[in-house]
Amino acid sequence: MSSNKNKGGGIAATLALIILAAAIAAFPMFYNFGDPDAEEQFGGSDGAAEEIVAEQNPDYEPWASPLIGELPGEVESGLFAFQAALGAGVLGFAIGNYRGRSRAEERIARESGAAGTAASAGPHLGDDA
Repeated sequence: MSSNKNKGGGIAATLALIILAAAIAAFPMFYNFGDPDAEEQFGGSDGAAEEIVAEQNPDYEPWASPLIGELPGEVESGLFAFQAALGAGVLGFAIGNYRGRSRAEERIARESGAAGTAASAGPHLGDDA
Protein backbone atom coordinates (compact mmCIF):
# COMPACT_ATOMS: atom_id res chain seq x y z
CA MET A 1 0.00 0.00 0.00
CA SER A 2 1.36 3.42 -0.91
CA SER A 3 1.08 6.39 1.43
CA ASN A 4 1.34 8.83 -1.49
CA LYS A 5 -2.36 8.77 -2.43
CA ASN A 6 -2.85 12.55 -2.27
CA LYS A 7 0.29 13.59 -4.16
CA GLY A 8 -1.69 14.86 -7.18
CA GLY A 9 -3.99 16.98 -5.02
CA GLY A 10 -1.04 18.40 -3.10
CA ILE A 11 0.76 19.43 -6.26
CA ALA A 12 -2.38 21.06 -7.68
CA ALA A 13 -2.96 22.98 -4.45
CA THR A 14 0.67 24.10 -4.37
CA LEU A 15 0.53 25.33 -7.96
CA ALA A 16 -2.76 27.13 -7.29
CA LEU A 17 -1.26 28.88 -4.25
CA ILE A 18 1.85 29.90 -6.23
CA ILE A 19 -0.33 31.37 -9.00
CA LEU A 20 -2.48 33.17 -6.41
CA ALA A 21 0.61 34.64 -4.72
CA ALA A 22 1.96 35.83 -8.08
CA ALA A 23 -1.39 37.43 -8.94
CA ILE A 24 -1.51 39.21 -5.58
CA ALA A 25 2.05 40.48 -6.08
CA ALA A 26 1.37 41.64 -9.65
CA PHE A 27 -1.99 43.32 -8.94
CA PRO A 28 -0.57 46.60 -7.54
CA MET A 29 1.71 47.00 -10.56
CA PHE A 30 -1.23 47.19 -12.96
CA TYR A 31 -3.78 49.05 -10.81
CA ASN A 32 -2.74 52.26 -9.11
CA PHE A 33 -5.16 53.05 -6.29
CA GLY A 34 -2.94 55.62 -4.57
CA ASP A 35 -3.37 59.37 -4.65
CA PRO A 36 -1.35 60.59 -7.66
CA ASP A 37 -1.15 64.14 -6.27
CA ALA A 38 0.28 63.12 -2.90
CA GLU A 39 4.00 63.27 -2.14
CA GLU A 40 3.86 59.57 -1.25
CA GLN A 41 1.14 57.70 -3.09
CA PHE A 42 0.85 55.00 -0.47
CA GLY A 43 1.42 56.66 2.88
CA GLY A 44 1.44 54.59 6.03
CA SER A 45 -1.37 54.38 8.54
CA ASP A 46 0.73 56.24 11.11
CA GLY A 47 0.81 59.36 8.95
CA ALA A 48 -2.91 59.16 8.24
CA ALA A 49 -3.67 58.73 11.95
CA GLU A 50 -1.54 61.78 12.82
CA GLU A 51 -3.45 63.89 10.30
CA ILE A 52 -6.85 62.79 11.64
CA VAL A 53 -5.85 63.45 15.26
CA ALA A 54 -4.49 66.88 14.31
CA GLU A 55 -7.77 67.73 12.54
CA GLN A 56 -10.02 66.53 15.38
CA ASN A 57 -7.98 67.75 18.35
CA PRO A 58 -5.39 70.42 17.49
CA ASP A 59 -4.31 70.70 21.17
CA TYR A 60 -3.39 67.01 21.46
CA GLU A 61 0.07 66.32 22.83
CA PRO A 62 1.52 62.80 22.52
CA TRP A 63 1.91 61.11 25.90
CA ALA A 64 4.73 58.79 24.75
CA SER A 65 7.94 59.48 22.93
CA PRO A 66 10.24 57.16 20.96
CA LEU A 67 13.05 55.49 22.89
CA ILE A 68 15.44 56.26 20.05
CA GLY A 69 15.32 59.50 18.12
CA GLU A 70 14.53 59.82 14.43
CA LEU A 71 16.31 57.08 12.50
CA PRO A 72 17.52 57.34 8.91
CA GLY A 73 15.42 55.56 6.30
CA GLU A 74 18.05 52.88 5.73
CA VAL A 75 18.03 51.92 9.40
CA GLU A 76 14.23 51.83 9.51
CA SER A 77 14.19 49.62 6.41
CA GLY A 78 16.78 47.33 7.93
CA LEU A 79 14.85 47.01 11.19
CA PHE A 80 11.65 46.30 9.28
CA ALA A 81 13.39 43.63 7.17
CA PHE A 82 14.87 42.09 10.33
CA GLN A 83 11.46 42.04 11.97
CA ALA A 84 9.93 40.38 8.88
CA ALA A 85 12.71 37.79 8.73
CA LEU A 86 12.37 37.03 12.42
CA GLY A 87 8.61 36.61 12.08
CA ALA A 88 9.03 34.36 9.03
CA GLY A 89 11.56 32.26 10.94
CA VAL A 90 9.25 31.82 13.92
CA LEU A 91 6.31 30.98 11.64
CA GLY A 92 8.42 28.51 9.63
CA PHE A 93 9.67 26.86 12.82
CA ALA A 94 6.13 26.48 14.16
CA ILE A 95 4.77 25.03 10.91
CA GLY A 96 7.74 22.66 10.59
CA ASN A 97 7.38 21.59 14.21
CA TYR A 98 3.68 20.80 13.80
CA ARG A 99 4.28 18.99 10.53
CA GLY A 100 7.11 16.93 12.01
CA ARG A 101 4.99 16.11 15.03
CA SER A 102 2.07 14.92 12.88
CA ARG A 103 4.40 12.83 10.70
CA ALA A 104 5.93 11.23 13.79
CA GLU A 105 2.46 10.45 15.17
CA GLU A 106 1.45 8.91 11.82
CA ARG A 107 4.63 6.80 11.77
CA ILE A 108 4.06 5.60 15.33
CA ALA A 109 0.43 4.77 14.53
CA ARG A 110 1.52 2.82 11.43
CA GLU A 111 4.20 0.92 13.35
CA SER A 112 1.91 0.11 16.26
CA GLY A 113 -0.86 -0.88 13.82
CA ALA A 114 1.48 -3.24 11.97
CA ALA A 115 2.73 -4.74 15.25
CA GLY A 116 -0.85 -5.04 16.51
CA THR A 117 -2.06 -6.94 13.44
CA ALA A 118 0.88 -9.34 13.62
CA ALA A 119 0.31 -9.97 17.33
CA SER A 120 -3.43 -10.42 16.94
CA ALA A 121 -2.98 -13.06 14.24
CA GLY A 122 -2.07 -15.52 16.97
CA PRO A 123 -0.07 -18.68 16.57
CA HIS A 124 -0.13 -20.25 13.15
CA LEU A 125 -0.79 -23.89 12.48
CA GLY A 126 2.42 -25.75 12.72
CA ASP A 127 4.00 -23.28 15.18
CA ASP A 128 5.24 -24.82 18.40
CA ALA A 129 4.11 -22.15 20.83
